[in-house]
Amino acid sequence: MNKDDNIFTKKLGEPVSGDQVSLSDAEGNILLRDTVLIDKLAAFNRERIPERVVHAKGWGAHGEFVPTRDMSEFTLARLFTKVGRKFRVLVRFSTVAGGRESADTVRDPRGFAVRFYTEDGIHDIVCNNTPVFFIRDPMKFPDFIHSQKKNPVTNLTDNNAQWDFFSLTPESLNQVTVLFSDQGIPYGFRFMDGFGTDTFSWYNARGEYVFVKYHFISEQGLKYIDPAEAERIAGENPDFAGEDLRNAIASGDFPSWRVAVQIMTPEQAKTYRFDPFDTTKTWYEEDFPLIEIGRMTLNKNPENFFNEIEQAAFCPGNMVPGTSASPDKMLVGRMFAYSDTQRYRLGVNFDRVEVNAPGSPVFNYQRDGALADNPTGAVNYYPNSMGEVRFSRRVFEVPPTVTAPVKREAPPIKDVDFVQPRDRFLAMDEAARGRLTDNIAASLGKAEKRIQYRSAALFYRTEPRYGTMVSEKLKLNIREVKRLSSLSQEELVRATGKRGRN
Repeated sequence: MNKDDNIFTKKLGEPVSGDQVSLSDAEGNILLRDTVLIDKLAAFNRERIPERVVHAKGWGAHGEFVPTRDMSEFTLARLFTKVGRKFRVLVRFSTVAGGRESADTVRDPRGFAVRFYTEDGIHDIVCNNTPVFFIRDPMKFPDFIHSQKKNPVTNLTDNNAQWDFFSLTPESLNQVTVLFSDQGIPYGFRFMDGFGTDTFSWYNARGEYVFVKYHFISEQGLKYIDPAEAERIAGENPDFAGEDLRNAIASGDFPSWRVAVQIMTPEQAKTYRFDPFDTTKTWYEEDFPLIEIGRMTLNKNPENFFNEIEQAAFCPGNMVPGTSASPDKMLVGRMFAYSDTQRYRLGVNFDRVEVNAPGSPVFNYQRDGALADNPTGAVNYYPNSMGEVRFSRRVFEVPPTVTAPVKREAPPIKDVDFVQPRDRFLAMDEAARGRLTDNIAASLGKAEKRIQYRSAALFYRTEPRYGTMVSEKLKLNIREVKRLSSLSQEELVRATGKRGRN
């Protein structure tokens, strides 16, 4: 083999130094000059046409959000300070991995995208129904999705790929534990919570800022479907969740959610027990209690599904004054990737679609492209002396703090990465633990033995009882699982590589 064979490159052949970690400083700030990340995400966003690459199967409805608490101490966003005022909202629920015609009742995270229409423009909070995510660096996202979708050779679901990725990415254990628990198959969309997952910033009129996490708490309660029942429903009515949502609204049984936030100061972020911008972990509520700020109700079904739901173009980078980004790597990656997806899927002027139009005045010098509606006049540049242009004094970018050299370096797997999945497992009763490990064994059992051993070792490291239950159901040698669990992640990968256990 030539020494230059299989050198990893970008699309035009430029070699790269790594493909799993974004170029960032010790604070987690990602730089736009990271062309490896942009090249990878931009290519990933264009893999499917015209359906979404992820979250392709979705349903939605219109409604309203009413603030119930004045949060002007923390933010100048009118959305969160005008108590009693009604703000129009659009919500799109979805599954993640399947195509547009897939079933609603598969074991999969659920998307929970919320759009607020305000006089300051559109504000999107793009949530999931789980409070954590599988990865903490956007560079890994295309690979994660590839591993969960169909095998490119067989076009079949590939359990080897799914569990190979999970077991090579131990930070995923928290989300894996959620996904394979009862929470993995919610009963439709009305009976689930929504979580911003990412960490955002709020700033007030004095320019002081805090970090926030969003929570949408179902007033219908939480309800889940047994796996066997979910499989039966998928065969009989793959649109079960969408039909349930539409029928409830049509009958006047409007679903609603209490909206709450957790708030962390920059000083608290510096000393918290783990990286507060790591999307594979939650902030403990005993440290940062939920503060209820409003109520959201869905009360109107779409009249034209394609126009109002399929063409809806969400992006967590759509933020009104009083809100901003944070050092959350996944958020920064999503802020680019979501809008880039919409520019490809719908065209650069996707804002011309009515459901994406802010309803507030729009003024800039962007022109042309598909769906363009150019203003009259010859001025299409700035600065110019042809007319007055004013800029908002209410916009403040929470400043990123670069305190260390920027480098492409993955954070090591630490004991703290296993704490929250351990807590989740120990919080379950024995019956729930049985269902969790049954679900894992049913899926992991279709993967190669070496991947079963690698995964079981990680479950054992998380909690011995967790790993033991999985191992017993897979008929693995528990002494070997225990031995593997004592290895570092690098040693574990080597021990269960292609030439390892079969």
